[in-house]
Amino acid sequence: MIDQEFWALFPEAQINCLVVKNINNVADAAHETFFTDLLKSSKEQAKRYLTTDTFSENQVIQEWRSAFQQFKTKKGVRASIEALLKRVNQDREFSPINPLVDIYNSISLKYGVPLGGEDLDTIVGDLHLGVAKGGESFFPLGADTDSPALEKEVIYYDEKGAICRCLNWREAQRTMLTEETTNAVLFIESINETQRARANEAIKELSQLVQEYFKVAGNDYVLSKESPEIILQGRASCL
Repeated sequence: MIDQEFWALFPEAQINCLVVKNINNVADAAHETFFTDLLKSSKEQAKRYLTTDTFSENQVIQEWRSAFQQFKTKKGVRASIEALLKRVNQDREFSPINPLVDIYNSISLKYGVPLGGEDLDTIVGDLHLGVAKGGESFFPLGADTDSPALEKEVIYYDEKGAICRCLNWREAQRTMLTEETTNAVLFIESINETQRARANEAIKELSQLVQEYFKVAGNDYVLSKESPEIILQGRASCL
C-alpha cells in the first residue's frame, strides 16, 4: 500500500502499475535487433522533452528536481527519467539488458515518465511506498555493503528493507528484474496532472508491448490518494 506520509508530500500523485505473471524473460539473440530498434526509436521520441539547450531547464527535469527537494535525498540523486534523458542529451546509445527491462526503458523514454520494475517473487511480505524511518537495509546492484535509507527519504520497501530509494532512483539487487524473473510488477510515477496524462497513455502501451512479446496479458492498476492499495496473491501491495 501507499502510506499516508507519501500523500502528505505528493497529494496529486498517481502510481500506474502493471502486474505480469508466467513470463520467460531470458534474452534471446534472435530478438536483439527488435530491442535495439525499439530503444533507438524511443530515444528519438524522447528528444521532444529536451527543448532547451540547458539540460536542467527542460520541464521534465525541472519538475522532478523540484519533487526531489520535497524529501531527504543523498547528494546528487536524480529521478530515473532524468538519468535516461541525460543519455539522450549526450547522444549515447541504449543497449538491450533483458526483455522486460528493455520494454519499460523504451516506454519511460517515449513518454518522459519514471518507470521501474521488481520481481514479485523476491518481495518479502507487503510492499509499500512511503517515507523512511531511516536505516532500512538496501543493497544496490553490485554492492557488497549495506547502504541504508535516510530518515525522511521516500522509498519503496517491504519487510526486509528498502526496495527502491528516492522513489525510483535506484533499486535493490534482491528484487531487480533478471532473466530468471517470471512474475513482475512494473510501475510508473507521476505527481501532477500533465504527468498523469502521459502515464495513463504509457501504461496502455506498456501493457500492449508486454502482451505482444511475452504472449501473456498483464493486469493494470491505478493507485491514488483515494485508492492507495491493491491486493496481489492475497497480500496488500502498493504495486
